[in-house]
Amino acid sequence: MKLIALMFLAMALLSPRAVAADKPADGAGRVFEMRTYYAAPGKMADLHARFRDHTCKLLEKHGMELVGFWVPTDAKGAEEVLVYIVAHPSEEAAKKAWDSFRADPDWVKARDNSEKNGKLLTKVEVKFYKGTDYSKVK
Repeated sequence: MKLIALMFLAMALLSPRAVAADKPADGAGRVFEMRTYYAAPGKMADLHARFRDHTCKLLEKHGMELVGFWVPTDAKGAEEVLVYIVAHPSEEAAKKAWDSFRADPDWVKARDNSEKNGKLLTKVEVKFYKGTDYSKVK
């Protein structure tokens, strides 16, 4: 799974949107947060709906740059795994953005409404990456 996650990261970092994105003013480069969500059985459609209808807008409201979202190409994997990448100016900025997001009453309401029939996730993996010195994206 880690190899697949790294492949997703490479694809995201080479995407036209990521390449065109502005660098932070201090020139230090951004960090990229890869989040892998494992859906509870039968809950992937609900998870997609929550992102589509609520979460994406709320993440952006809290200053997070959404790079992209992916699911595995096989049908079974597509029902189990969602991977997405968020760009931040720094890990500290990411922590502040997530804290703000989690405290947002609109997020709490969307989360609670989407989980009336049970939790949508069984596991979440989070890893931060930075661009290499030869990367087009930093």
